[in-house]
This record gives sequence, C-alpha cells and structure tokens, in this order.
Amino acid sequence: MSHQTIAILHFAGPPLVGGVEQTIAAHARVMAADGHTVRIVAGSGGQVDSRVTTLLDPLLSSRGPEIEQVNAELARGEVTAAFHALVNRIAAALATMLAGADVAMVHNVLTLHKNLAFTTALWRLHQAGRAPRLLAWCHDFAWLDPLYAGELHAGQPWDLLKTAWPGVRYIVVSRDRQAMLAGLLGVDETAIDVVTPGVDLAAFLKLEPETTELVQRLDLLLADPLLLLPARITRRKNIELAVAIVGGLRAQRLQPKLVVTGPPGPHNPTNAAYLAQLQALRDATGDPGSVVFLYETFTDTAGRPRPVGDAMIADLFRLADGLLFPSRYEGFGIPVLEAGLAGLPIFASNIAPFRETAGGAALLFDLDAPPLETAARIAQFLRNDQRTTLRRRVRLDYTWDAVYRREIVGMVES
Repeated sequence: MSHQTIAILHFAGPPLVGGVEQTIAAHARVMAADGHTVRIVAGSGGQVDSRVTTLLDPLLSSRGPEIEQVNAELARGEVTAAFHALVNRIAAALATMLAGADVAMVHNVLTLHKNLAFTTALWRLHQAGRAPRLLAWCHDFAWLDPLYAGELHAGQPWDLLKTAWPGVRYIVVSRDRQAMLAGLLGVDETAIDVVTPGVDLAAFLKLEPETTELVQRLDLLLADPLLLLPARITRRKNIELAVAIVGGLRAQRLQPKLVVTGPPGPHNPTNAAYLAQLQALRDATGDPGSVVFLYETFTDTAGRPRPVGDAMIADLFRLADGLLFPSRYEGFGIPVLEAGLAGLPIFASNIAPFRETAGGAALLFDLDAPPLETAARIAQFLRNDQRTTLRRRVRLDYTWDAVYRREIVGMVES
C-alpha cells in the first residue's frame, strides 16, 4: 500500500446531516483505517473520527454574511471587488490547509455555485501547480438544474462549473450522472468514473462490536451465500448434512460459508467426537473456511471458547442470507420462527414441526435426498429470489469498505 496524505474538500463537513457529508465521513473513515493520513477541509462541521483531522474555515462555507453578499452579487451577474478580495483570501487559506496533501477529493466545488469564490480560488491554485492532484466528486450540477437557471451567467466564474479542468479526474455516483456530466463538460462518458455511495453495514444493522470483529476476521461479508445454523453440536441436528450441502453449493460455483453457532451438547459425551467428525468432513471438502464453528473460532486470548450471546445470534440472523436447518427431528424449532421474524429464507428438513411453523414459506428438503440435489434447489432459490439477490449484492458490493477497495484505492494511490 502506498501511504497518502488525503484532503477532502466541501462547503460543509460531517457530522452535519446530508448525503454528501455522510459520504465524506465514510470516505474519511475507510481511508484512515487503511493507513492514510486524512484531513477534512470545509466551511463548517466537526470531528468525525479520532484518526481524521478537521480543518474549518467559514470562508469555504455556502453561508455567512460575506459569502451571501458575494453570492447575491454573482446571482445578479456582478463580479465585484468584494468577490476578487474573497478569492484572494480563500486561495491563501486553501494553500495552507492543503499543504503537504498528495491528493484532494473535492465534493461539488467544481460543479455547484454555492461558493464561486471557493471554486475560483481552487482553480487558481490548480492552474499555478500549487494544489494537490484533484479528484472531483460531482454530485450536483448547477448548470443542469432549472432551479439555478436565473443565478448563472455567461463567462467567468460561472463557466468554471461547466469546464473540464485539465488534469482533474471526475467522479460521479451513477451512470445517469455520468451521462449528464459528460454532456455538460463536452467529454466522452468514459472520461468520467462512476463510484457509488455505500452503506455502513455495521451501523445500519446495529451490530455488536464482537460481531463486527468476527465478521471481519472470518471474511463473512464475502460469503455467497452466508448461511446460519444456530444450534448446539449434537447428532440430531444432522450438521454433517449441512456440511455436505455447503460442498454442493460450491459445486454450483457459489462461495458459501456456514456459521454453526453452538458448542458440543453438554449431556452426551460422544458430542465431542461428533465435533471432530464434523471438522474432518469440513476439512475434506477442500475449503475448510466454508464451515465456521464458533466454538473453535470465537475464543478468548487463551483459546478457550467464549459464550455466544443472544445479541450475536440476532446479529447473525440479520447478516445471513438463509437459515440452513437440517435436523433429523425437533420438538419445535425456534430458529425457524426467528428466521421468519428476520425475513430470512429458510432451508430446512421436511419434518413435521417445520411444516407446522413455516408451512409453504420454507424450502423443505427430504433427509434422504442427495446433498447435491438439495444444494441445487437452494442455489436455484437464491438466484431466482430478487430480494435475496439484491441483499447479497449490497452486502458484497455496496458497503463503504467494498466500494473503497474496488474503486477508490487505485484513485488515491495512483
């Protein structure tokens, strides 16, 4: 990894609430976590992360008496001495705040007229070779918004908002915005990168810190699908069939992971031998990481198994793509109810308690059916259910970390 000093510029910074501000906060966190030195440069905002420096100057804002006076003059088409004086002051402030930065991620300043003195000052530094490499994150386009038609005029500084600045890499958040910006700047669409926003999965799902650590350590977010078997390790749970089904899913060209949450049952001394048998079956699949026993992976510093609490179980229900529950027999089967409450697809053995509770809402399979056949049925369900497919896509492709690794790393380090 190439260590970079990265500045993120906008009129306002987090923790102010807004889509752009949320994007800035997320970018700052993932880049700082990856070892980069990150600073936020904005007109307003506050501290978002102890690893991120926040530099604020009200002159960069879109509000305030001086800014609003100049904005009102510009809206009338007047480029006054007050504007030029403001540009000079902002340019001096920016030069100081950007000193030592290798790259600047600039949000909306190149395409939105909320502070044209800021835009002009950055243009001046860029033209003079006194600015870092610029990545222009363009969310909104003043020249294409009818709401702003009366506030824009021919010539400078307004033309800066529809001019492709030389040497600047332009980024938008969708294909639709890519086409719009390409038309505005008069460039080919391929000259503009698309980098989507993401979601903070741990915050949105309210994951416990221990769950988040486990997910990261075991790469659970990369599973396709992620299956959950919340049960103690006892023979009646028929976990060997679950292991075989996971192998069948791999034969379907998927990348499954199965998480078995419980320890060996305490009442039968043969359960320890059963765990050893399951571990051997897992290791024989060719992908030992595809079956996770929390009993052996969720441990303390001495390697002793830690108790898996209700909060972590609930987290795993929210994360998983499906409940895999191949019990030979059950008195009832509470995990089926929990999966129903979580909206989780249910893949379970065709036994009376599951038929009673899940009915036609579950994919039930016969215990004597070949595991490859059951795996094929599960794979077909996962491919055909659009909500499940979207859920997996979001988890695999649209977390902030995934977006950063896939799209942004190469931009900031090149």
